[in-house]
Amino acid sequence: MRILLVTDAWEPQVNGVVRTLKTTARELTSMGHEVRFLTPLEFRTLPCPTYPEIRLSLFAQGQVNRTIREFDPDVLHIATEGPLGLAARRFALRHDFPFTTAYHTRFPEYVYARFRLPLSWSYAWLRHFHGKSKAVMAPTQVVVDDLRANGFHNVKLWSRGVDGEIFRPQLSKRLDSAPPIFLYVGRVAVEKNVEAFLELDLPGSKWVVGTGPALDRIRDQFPQANYLGVLEREELARVYAAADVFVFPSKTDTFGLVLLEAMACGLPVAAYPVTGPRDVIADSKAGVLHEDLRTACLEALKLQREDALARARLFTWRAATEQFFGHLHPRKRPAAAPAFA
Repeated sequence: MRILLVTDAWEPQVNGVVRTLKTTARELTSMGHEVRFLTPLEFRTLPCPTYPEIRLSLFAQGQVNRTIREFDPDVLHIATEGPLGLAARRFALRHDFPFTTAYHTRFPEYVYARFRLPLSWSYAWLRHFHGKSKAVMAPTQVVVDDLRANGFHNVKLWSRGVDGEIFRPQLSKRLDSAPPIFLYVGRVAVEKNVEAFLELDLPGSKWVVGTGPALDRIRDQFPQANYLGVLEREELARVYAAADVFVFPSKTDTFGLVLLEAMACGLPVAAYPVTGPRDVIADSKAGVLHEDLRTACLEALKLQREDALARARLFTWRAATEQFFGHLHPRKRPAAAPAFA
């Protein structure tokens, strides 16, 4: 089956959406399918205001049309609600081509955090974008229920996985600072709430891995913390293994792949009891969820690394990809005549 994945989130971004799509494509290929990406790398782009790492494709419609016609896919999946997603959606509606979509990011909450745009406005636009989708895929049951409560239809669960060959327990002294070591990995942006972690009164030391539009401000505000940039996955695994607690301060993530990566390295989690951590940690002993993040951090120090590892092993990319594939909607090809008029 030929599968076209359209995404506005792509390299050089390093985030959960990009990792999810790349890994899903790898699994689909191993299952015998032909996968093609349509990304901003094929277009003229400009940086997104307030978030220059995100590139917005310009004048995309014509090239998107040509790509779909030339690849002639059996399945069209639109991963993001940006310019490429909009262009692919227009083509699909014009040619009666069934498509699926995904809800990777709590877009309304992110926009509210940056611009104070009312949540109801953003949700109304998202309902319009996803309204014709044959399946709106969301990463956790909490997000599925939330979207349904906000008027979305055809919402399906598409979970996530972790690569246990790379993210695994190992002896590591990669972080050379006073114990206990508390670690954050992810984008350094306003919606990630990194300040909530760095302002905590905790013993030992704190580390931040990643980059983002708020990094310079965060480093100036919290110079006592230790900072690393974006790391390759093997190096990141050594960092996880060297820490004592993984701190996840975000209240807006839909899942949080870094939670699984940390747990797969045997690293217990401290987080707020919100979407993402609630689904990933659930009622296991892999982490502590508490409205007081400091309490969560200190209590997580008492957890066993084996329990975090056991929980992570429940999430595999093959199972997640089979779930994704089951939600796709192949188009019915006409017996004769060109694929697209």
